[in-house]
Amino acid sequence: STPLYSSAASDVYKRQLDVLTSCDIYIIVYLKRGKKRMIHIISDSSTLYSIESAKKKGLSIVPLNISVDSQTYRDFEDITSTQLLTMIEEHKIPKTSQPSLGEKIDLYNELSKNGDEVIDIAMASGLSGTYQTAMMAKDSCDNPDLVHVIDSQTLCGPHRLMVDTALEMANNGASAKDIVKMIIQSRMQEESYLVPVDFQFLVRGGRIKGLAATLGGALKLIPILKKGVDGIGLDKFGVSRTYKKAVNMVVEDFKNNGFDSNYTFYISHAFNEDLAMMFEKKINETFEGVKVVIYPLSPAFITQGGPGCVAVQAIKMA
Repeated sequence: STPLYSSAASDVYKRQLDVLTSCDIYIIVYLKRGKKRMIHIISDSSTLYSIESAKKKGLSIVPLNISVDSQTYRDFEDITSTQLLTMIEEHKIPKTSQPSLGEKIDLYNELSKNGDEVIDIAMASGLSGTYQTAMMAKDSCDNPDLVHVIDSQTLCGPHRLMVDTALEMANNGASAKDIVKMIIQSRMQEESYLVPVDFQFLVRGGRIKGLAATLGGALKLIPILKKGVDGIGLDKFGVSRTYKKAVNMVVEDFKNNGFDSNYTFYISHAFNEDLAMMFEKKINETFEGVKVVIYPLSPAFITQGGPGCVAVQAIKMA
């Protein structure tokens, strides 16, 4: 055999190295071309996620805003629900507004700069300007073709489950197309009801339509509202003289509309654990083995629904 240090051996080594180098270059180019884009899931604080709690799961959140006496606070970040309640007790009137347009644009640019896709699952467009802000941000960002903005047509518990499911799908390699399809199908299998205690918060916020704005009033009835078709506004569902009857009316309507233990039920409340527990008890009695999740509402949603309000929702993921 030829010694390693010979001239002939050197020539063989060079030829092998040339082939190896060519293969390496080929492999590197192939991997680069075949690299699959990451999909980033983002949303707003309608999901009842703070920026930090979302970050721990791999999500990005741009919070809604609350304004009190010309001072603006980011939902969960700059104000707590207890602090907001104190302001309300001091007769201050809070208002909400959609997430910052600039913050959305910056987030879209950061997440898509390396060619990754972004899916922003926004709160119901018929209840907030959040979706419209996201669409404006998409049109203004550096890579609009990589950004998908989806109207969840819901809020709070079901919105959070959509975002969680989208993240799980993205982590498991699903395409953006499949994730968007899941959201569109799932939002058709969702329903939301609201029982307010102080009806004036909803009236001021303009989220109730037509005759729904005349509920309650001097008769001291308990109004029950239902999310409108496609998540547009809140409609009159009924009135009750007792909270027990209100609970029964809502749960019975779920049952009559085909909801069962295959749905996940969410109860979100603004410092009203008693009514939340009444709903939980009735749902568990009606739907055997059902999953019921209870959340405290964020400052933004206490501003919208008023102190004491309780939202009851159910969704079945596609």
